[in-house]
Amino acid sequence: MALTLTPEMILVLGLVGFTMLMLVLEWIRADMVALLVVVTIGLTGLIPGDQVFNGFAGNAVIAIIAIMIMGAGLDRAGVLNLTAAFVMRMARGVESRLGVVINSVTSLFSAVIPSQALAALMIPVTSRLSARTGVPMSRLLLPMAFCILTATNTTLIANSPLIVLNDLIASANSNLPPGAHTIPKFGLFSVTPVGLVLAVTGVLFFYFFTRKLLPEREDERLKVTPGRTESYFADTYGIAGETAELTVTAESPLVGMSIGEVEQLHGAPLILAIKNGNESRVAPPSDQMIWVGTVLGVLAPRDAINAFANNQLCRVSMRMRQLGDQFNTTRAGISEAVVPPSSRFIKQTVGDLRLRKRFGISVLAVNRGDEVYREDVRSVTLRAGDTLVLHSKWRDLMLAEEDRDIVVVTDIPKEEQRPGKIWQAVGFFVLAKCLALFTHLDLSVAMMTGAVGMLLTGVLNMDEAYKAINWKTIFVTACLIPLGWSMDSTGTASWIAQEVLAILGHAPQWTLQLSIAVLTLMFSQVMSNVGATVMMVPIAISVAVSTGGNPSAYALIVAVSSSNTFLLPSGHPALMMVAGPGGYRSKDFLRVGLPLTILILALTLVTINLMYR
Repeated sequence: MALTLTPEMILVLGLVGFTMLMLVLEWIRADMVALLVVVTIGLTGLIPGDQVFNGFAGNAVIAIIAIMIMGAGLDRAGVLNLTAAFVMRMARGVESRLGVVINSVTSLFSAVIPSQALAALMIPVTSRLSARTGVPMSRLLLPMAFCILTATNTTLIANSPLIVLNDLIASANSNLPPGAHTIPKFGLFSVTPVGLVLAVTGVLFFYFFTRKLLPEREDERLKVTPGRTESYFADTYGIAGETAELTVTAESPLVGMSIGEVEQLHGAPLILAIKNGNESRVAPPSDQMIWVGTVLGVLAPRDAINAFANNQLCRVSMRMRQLGDQFNTTRAGISEAVVPPSSRFIKQTVGDLRLRKRFGISVLAVNRGDEVYREDVRSVTLRAGDTLVLHSKWRDLMLAEEDRDIVVVTDIPKEEQRPGKIWQAVGFFVLAKCLALFTHLDLSVAMMTGAVGMLLTGVLNMDEAYKAINWKTIFVTACLIPLGWSMDSTGTASWIAQEVLAILGHAPQWTLQLSIAVLTLMFSQVMSNVGATVMMVPIAISVAVSTGGNPSAYALIVAVSSSNTFLLPSGHPALMMVAGPGGYRSKDFLRVGLPLTILILALTLVTINLMYR
C-alpha cells in the first residue's frame, strides 16, 4: 500500500531541510540548530515528550563522552610523546619510511580516539618530526589527516556515526513493518573487516602517490623551532627585524600612555615585553600603562626602532640587558596555533579575546589560506582553520591550550605532565576495550568504566575531564538523534524510500547502495557526518526493507560513507586543522581527495557486500 504524505511527514521534512541548510550556511551555530530541532520535535509531539531528550542519556552520547576523557588521559600520561620517539626510531629520517610510520601509527590510534581529538594530538607530533628530520610538513600533515578518516571505521569506538548507528537501528526496529526481521545491533568489532581494508588502503595510497599528488614547496615551518624565532618572523610572515629594548625617558611623550595607544602610533614596533620597576612580563595587555623608566621589549627593523626611539625620546639598547630572561628561547618565543572548528574563539575578534591580559599571549599575525593579516590584527574576526602566530612564554601557551580553543602546531619545550601514570592510563584503556569485547555490557558502560578508572587513579582530575569533552559535539549528537527517531516514527523515511524507488524503478541492489553512499558522502562534505548519518540511515534501512536488501549492510554503508570526506577542507574538522599548518589550498584537497574518495567508495561497497553476502 502506497504511503501518502501526512502533516507530520511534512513537518519532519521541513526540520530536515532546515537542519541541512543551517549546517551548510552556518548562520546559526550547529549546537543551537540541534537544540532548536529537538525542542521543535518536543513541542509538536513528533515523538513522545518523555523521549525527546533521551539522546542525552543514550548509549552513543555516554560512550562518546567516555572516549573523549580516555583520549585526554592517554595524552596527559605522555603516550603521544612516546609515539613520536617510536616513529623517529622506526623512520630513521627517510621520508618515505617516515610517512608510512606516521600514517600507520595514526591509523592505529584512529581506531580508538575520535578524529578531531586525534588530529589535535598528532599535529604537534608531526611538526616535531618534520623539524627534526627535515621532511616538509606539507608532505606529512595531509596524509596523516586523511589516514585518520580512512581508519576511523576500524572499531565502533572512535567514530561518532558508528556509535550513533545502534541507537538509530533500535528506533528502526520499533517501526519495522509486520513480518520484517529485527535488525541486529553492531558489536565492537563488527565493522573491523571493512575498517582494516580502508585503513591499509589509506596507508598504501600515500606510500605510492604522496610525491605525485602533494605539492612541492619549500616549507618555512621547518624553521619554527625555539632557537630560530627571528628568522621565522622574517621568512614566513614578513615580520622582519631585530629585538631591542626601549627605555622610556622623563621627556618621552609615551609617559602616561597605554600599550594599546602606543601600538596605534605611526611606525610603532611590535611590543613583545615590558618591565615596570622590578616586574617584567611578555605580552603586556593593551591597558598596561607606561611610566618613566619603563623598558619595552620590541621587534622591528633596526632603522625603524631607531626612528621610533628618536621621535618618542627613548633610549635604545640592541642588547637585551633587562628583558633577556623574557626572551630566553627555552622559556618563551614564537609559535603557531590553529583554531579548531570546536573553538570558542570562532566569530570573535582577536581584540575581544584579550589573550594578552588572560594568558600573556600576543597575536602577531593571522594566516588564513593565502592571506596573512599583520596590520590591525586586533580587529580580525577568527574563523575555523585560521593559523595564529603567537609570542608568549611556553608555560602560558600550554595553559591556554588546555581550554582546547587552540591547537599548538609548533614543537615547543614542555615536560610531560603525568609520566608516572602511563601504565594506569594504558591499563584502564585496555580494560575498557576488553569489557566491550568480551562481556555483554553496553559500550557506554564499558567505556565509562575506563574513564572512571583513569579519574580514580589520578591520570586526570575532574576539571580536566570536563575540559576534555567537546560539548558542542555532544549537544549536536544528542539533539539530532531524535530527528532520526522522528523520521522512523512518522513514516517519513519509508515515504522517502518509496519515492526514491519510484524514480529508480527496479534497479539492482548495487545501484541503490551506490546512490545511498554517494548521497551520504555529499551531505557529509557540507554538514556534520553525524547529521548526515542521522538523516540517511532511516532512509537506507527503509530502501533495504522495501527491496529485499540487507538493512544492516545499507546502514553500515551510510555510517562508513559519512567519513569519506576528502574533497574539501571544510568537510571534516581534522582536515580544517591541517590546512593552515600544511599550507594547503583547496585544489590540493581536490587533487588528493578525488581519487581517494572514489577508491574508498568502491572498496566500501565491495567489502560490505562480501561481509553480508
